[in-house]
Amino acid sequence: MEGMNALAWDDARVQMAREWAWQQLGTAQRPTLAPAAADASSRRYFRIELPDGGSRILMDAPEQTESVAAFVEIAERLIGAGVHAPRIEAADLGRGLLLLTDLGRLTYLQALQDDDEPQPLLDAAVDALVRAQAAVPVRGLPAYDEPRLRRELELFTDWYLPCCCGVAAAQARRRLSASLEDLLQRIAAQSRAFCHRDYMPRNLMVCTPLPGVLDFQDAVAGPVTYDAVSLLRDAFISWPREREVATLQRYHRRALAAGVPVPGRFERFWSDCQWMGVQRHLKVLGIFARLAYRDGKPHYLNDAPRFFAYLRRAAADEPGLEPLVDEVLTLAGEPGRVAGAEVS
Repeated sequence: MEGMNALAWDDARVQMAREWAWQQLGTAQRPTLAPAAADASSRRYFRIELPDGGSRILMDAPEQTESVAAFVEIAERLIGAGVHAPRIEAADLGRGLLLLTDLGRLTYLQALQDDDEPQPLLDAAVDALVRAQAAVPVRGLPAYDEPRLRRELELFTDWYLPCCCGVAAAQARRRLSASLEDLLQRIAAQSRAFCHRDYMPRNLMVCTPLPGVLDFQDAVAGPVTYDAVSLLRDAFISWPREREVATLQRYHRRALAAGVPVPGRFERFWSDCQWMGVQRHLKVLGIFARLAYRDGKPHYLNDAPRFFAYLRRAAADEPGLEPLVDEVLTLAGEPGRVAGAEVS
């Protein structure tokens, strides 16, 4: 999420949403809305302070009927599995409005950046992820399959390389074709489980119990490693390799004990994480470029260097990824793998 988007905070739609929330709450006075958050789409969130000292969150998602319906459905699945997600108190799917319980003001991203000992928060996030993967039913969820993963990789060849590096999309696809096929085959061999798809520190809240989980409307049945990689290789905060390994070892132990279909040997699981991570890193770079050049949000590209560092780290840990990462770095005009695999 980010602090602002293309819609003004005080517009006619906000007034309509406030009237709707007032009707649902049944309070004597119209509620006052304060911006809580917005994201890269037109979706935004407002906090309603109640006379009794409590609060609620109003989600406003214009023209996103399917996404709002998915949010409601996934929230029910997560809560049923014992994951701390917001409860839906009222919904108007046609107008894209939801009234939610408030999971607090402090995101994991804010807390982790200021915390000298982040491991307890990371451990709680791992435990919640294992709980979701072990208990959330995936029947009826979209498949995070090879065609979808391939389309995401095309964001890098069709947006990042042409817009940021001057490399024609056709040339980029041709140069990377064989290596990307290898990547997709390795990911296809991974087991599937519930996949949040945005299991990142800015979508986790510091509350009781830890963590509160948000922004799950795009959940799919996908590769079992995807969310663990998303948690630890984030756009805005990075970790030393030792903390990554320790956190993933905890996840692996817990997942095995809970019956999540991860490989039995940690070394294989770690390898799978590197392959999955590279797909995600390339996708994110493509999304950043599209946000910058199509949607007029250039600040996302400020975090592109972090993802190139993640690519170098993945190749350093998994030799099979070296040909792909080397070619990506060459096409992007980035320093090679020896020049700083560490993430700052």
